[in-house]
Amino acid sequence: MKGGAPDRCNVLLAGSGGREHALAWKLRQSPRLGDLWVDPSANAGLLSLGRACPQSLEPRNRFHLERWMEREDIRLVVVGPEALLEQGMADDLHKPPHRMVFGPMRAGARLESDKAWCKQVLRSANVPTAEARTFGRDQLEAALHFVRSRPDPLVVKASGLCAGKGVVVCDTPAQAETAVRDMLERRIHGDAGATVVIEERLQGEEVSVLALVDGSTIWMLEACQDHKRVGERDTGPNTSGMGAYCPTPLATEPLLRQVEREILVPTVDALRREGIDFRGVLYAGLMLTHGGPKVLEFNTRFGDPETQALMMRWRGDLLDTLWRTAEGSLDGAEIAFAPGSSCCVVVCAEGYPGKPRSGDPIEGLDQAEALGSSDMPLACFHAGTKAGSPGPLTAGGRVVGVTAAAPDLRQAAGRASEAASMIRFQGSFFRRDIGHRMLGSR
Repeated sequence: MKGGAPDRCNVLLAGSGGREHALAWKLRQSPRLGDLWVDPSANAGLLSLGRACPQSLEPRNRFHLERWMEREDIRLVVVGPEALLEQGMADDLHKPPHRMVFGPMRAGARLESDKAWCKQVLRSANVPTAEARTFGRDQLEAALHFVRSRPDPLVVKASGLCAGKGVVVCDTPAQAETAVRDMLERRIHGDAGATVVIEERLQGEEVSVLALVDGSTIWMLEACQDHKRVGERDTGPNTSGMGAYCPTPLATEPLLRQVEREILVPTVDALRREGIDFRGVLYAGLMLTHGGPKVLEFNTRFGDPETQALMMRWRGDLLDTLWRTAEGSLDGAEIAFAPGSSCCVVVCAEGYPGKPRSGDPIEGLDQAEALGSSDMPLACFHAGTKAGSPGPLTAGGRVVGVTAAAPDLRQAAGRASEAASMIRFQGSFFRRDIGHRMLGSR
């Protein structure tokens, strides 16, 4: 009988970034948690909350991983990164009723891992999205002709997974032509860029709507707004995310009901018609255009840095909710969010989003977290770090996501920025204007 997570549940959390640190932080608060095992490549923050799994999580090691999971009585696997979902981790390890995997099977994860196929699904379901054309490597000239024939701004996307770096927002046809050549001819994204999606550049505000889906039940979480550009006032190249806040006032109750009715429900129904029982996170990146919300992309996992902002104000047993999502009993979950706002500010390494510095000592983490209190919590979620001596070292472009809660967005953003300024390592930088679209000039 379906009824939620067991009273003592050993968990394996797959993934090594800031999203996973935030999930581990919240899982640690569950009264049902037994042993928490983390990715063998986990960052320094994750390692402080769990034990490193002694087995590789790569597909070729699944047999040995499963044997280890049986010995350790792992009851729930939480899959963070999209790459592991694309590799079929849920397909291999989901063994109900004894073991659940939170995250869709490979077929469902294709919504994120194959943007060209995702466009087909959206069209079949009449889900509003940007007009687009798809081209393969043997269609380079046709792709260039299409770009030259369009006077309006375009967006060029690698169809496969590129760790958040496969989207080029273009102002001119020349920029779009360069992006097409980079992907199809110069192969800068390898096989992930073997097919490109060229679409119209939508105008409006971007909103991230994440929903938990258990195959039939859809539970929308509080809407967030992410900040992708590396520079303040949204300038410079795209990144995997410089910060986020939630909730966003752009996502009014009528808008969220429209998103559920016109986007989420039709998409889940379309997947079901394809024989796909989707269980996990369905994350819609939306543009709020004059014609209503339109889908920019779908992700099939928790977002980063949206998860940091969401977990900061999450109320309820996250472990039980994730179990119920995988089990198909999400309608019995208790999900709520603390009042107020939360804001995540990402502190980055010199060189990001290109080739970042690494191996530099990180100072000021304890001082930054000391700004938190019981009524206004603050946490430094590690992303690109590794254990060092005497403290953690940088090991990636996005190093730490400083996340603060407060009664309103202005206070939350101010507290997160103040704490971020205390974190020091060679060449560190962060955006001080997360939430500026709602706050105006700061």
